[in-house]
Amino acid sequence: MTRTASWLLSAGALLFAGVLLSQGLSGVFATLALAGWGLLLVALFHLLPLLLDAAAIRVLFQPGALRGGWRAAVRARWVGECVNSLMPGGQLGGPVLMVRDLARHGMPLQNVAAAITVSTTFQSLGQILFALTGVALLGVRSQATLHAIRAPLLISSGVLALCVAGFYLVQRRGLFRRLTRTTAWLFRSRDLSELMTQAEAIDLAVQNMHRRRARVAASFVLSLVGWVVGTGEVYLILVLLRSSVSWTDALVLESLGQAIRGAAFAIPGALGVQEGGYLLLAPLAGLTSESALALSLAKRARELLLGVPGLLYFHLAERDWRRRRVACAGAGE
Repeated sequence: MTRTASWLLSAGALLFAGVLLSQGLSGVFATLALAGWGLLLVALFHLLPLLLDAAAIRVLFQPGALRGGWRAAVRARWVGECVNSLMPGGQLGGPVLMVRDLARHGMPLQNVAAAITVSTTFQSLGQILFALTGVALLGVRSQATLHAIRAPLLISSGVLALCVAGFYLVQRRGLFRRLTRTTAWLFRSRDLSELMTQAEAIDLAVQNMHRRRARVAASFVLSLVGWVVGTGEVYLILVLLRSSVSWTDALVLESLGQAIRGAAFAIPGALGVQEGGYLLLAPLAGLTSESALALSLAKRARELLLGVPGLLYFHLAERDWRRRRVACAGAGE
């Protein structure tokens, strides 16, 4: 873990603890306890948006080009989500290990990296559109409420939009080549000519994938549908917490909550920021502060239920892959 990541994780942990303590731990955990074993049902429901996100990756490949098909896409998306939620690398670590997981099964690195790069870009674009949908619904329901929280929502959406726009533009101008050149500048004594060749191949694959507009559009639509379907998770949690909410309330909470979390992508798991976001949004759905924080903790419980097995799978698969490589290398000598 880098020093910056350690500082961000520490800051997030302090914010997380501060938000919970400010509202009273006993009330928050008493509310969360109402969900009980229903949290397992929440974890099972989350498999639906996860499958849609996996489909958004799979559709970018030509028929038969993705080795392992659906299973490979689901495993990669599962690993990526687990890393994004639970590891210090934040939102940057997930795509890297998704590429690693798919490439480990023998797929060309440039094709895998291009698919994950494009999929991540348009998933983020879908998140922005989803957030704007929540803002529009909120504006229709209450102009006064929208005015009160307009600033943080605009800041969150603006940060996401700038990040996505910058990421897209640098892709079209050779993202991986530029990253490799920066690495070569930092480590002048190292020969990175092989890496530069690989980076140029990835950039070419990214350019070619962007030209497949029908597949890219399908990936974007699947990602957007995945965000919308994720509203059902919030609705289900609040039903388990015995909070009376409408589907529209749940959509506003999920869309704006995800926008706030996305803007804090540098903080591992948006620790503390997610809790503060739901606390800010609670009045929009008529929730108490205890219910809002219990909602956030329920989502984190789901992340643990799916994330810990995902990280264990990746660790074991990586270890077995390294052993096979060593065995093959030994047999070839």
